Amino acid sequence: MLMDTIMRLWNLLQGPYLIPVAIILSTIVFYLVANSLFKIVIKVIRSRIKDTRVSYELMVWPFRILVSLIALPLLLHYIALTPDAKEFFKHTLLIGSIIGFVWFIMRLFRLFEQVILQHYSTKVKENESARKIATHVSLARKILNVILVLIAVSGVLMTFDTVRQVGLSILASAGIAGVILGFAAQKSLTTLIAGIQIAITQPISIGDVVVVEQEWGRIEDISLTYVVVQLWDQRRLIVPITWFIERPFQNWTRTSAELLGTVFLYMDYTIQPDILRHELERIVSATPLWDKRVVKMHVSNTTEKSVEMRALVSAVNSSELFELRCLVREQLIEFIQRNYPGWLPKVTMEMEQQRPSDKA
Repeated sequence: MLMDTIMRLWNLLQGPYLIPVAIILSTIVFYLVANSLFKIVIKVIRSRIKDTRVSYELMVWPFRILVSLIALPLLLHYIALTPDAKEFFKHTLLIGSIIGFVWFIMRLFRLFEQVILQHYSTKVKENESARKIATHVSLARKILNVILVLIAVSGVLMTFDTVRQVGLSILASAGIAGVILGFAAQKSLTTLIAGIQIAITQPISIGDVVVVEQEWGRIEDISLTYVVVQLWDQRRLIVPITWFIERPFQNWTRTSAELLGTVFLYMDYTIQPDILRHELERIVSATPLWDKRVVKMHVSNTTEKSVEMRALVSAVNSSELFELRCLVREQLIEFIQRNYPGWLPKVTMEMEQQRPSDKA
């Protein structure tokens, strides 16, 4: 009984179903082998590259889809279908192949970006070359993604005969259509061109310290349409990318992160600047926040009530400069209060004594 069933099944498979079944089994085996090989390669790469933050899993699903689409056209050729159904499935597979291939390439670009950023880590303190490379790679990937999406949409649309005919009609009136499209998309084109200009000229880079709209922060992300600035209190300021082309802004790390900072004190005229200057030098020499470049103390202004003293110090970046300025300010005030309280600003009032004759 069992043998008869097996023989009937074998005779059935030897008919028109033999090749489709063989293709299905081959596809499954190929898929499993390729998927296992892909996981082994990822495991080997991660074992050799320690502390990697690259997400190789990004390629898993695009890879699976491409592998699944390899044998489906062959399978469709041997399945008994009506001509309309076969044409429909062929068209669907063609669209799926275009989308899957573009998705695979986009994920490959993203993986390549992560590998580059892993090599030129943007977290290396004040690494200017790393920030520039990160900006170039990030914007290049986004521009290529836009181009790939446009190519995919165009490819999918061109698979329809009706769209091709419409395309020929549009080409006949391309002059008028181009003018209308130019006016309609003027703002979008300006933004896109500004993004490309930022990528080429790089007035800002990822990780740069900037002051925008009187807000201090770091450039966290640059897209083709906007820039994300992470402010000092962890808020995010979203700025249109055209803003950095059309308006002035401060970039504190354009060529170097080193900065000078000031501390102002208002003293009485009895102050001795040399003593305060020596104390300033002692304070900055005792802290690693100072980069040993600049330390100066000057009388920068005088008024009828006080003397303005300006301390000038330097640090390797804006964060350490802020801490250094606070430290200098606190310790100078403490030094003056403890040793020379008479230097603190005060208002002197003189009252003329009333004469006895005025009382009458």
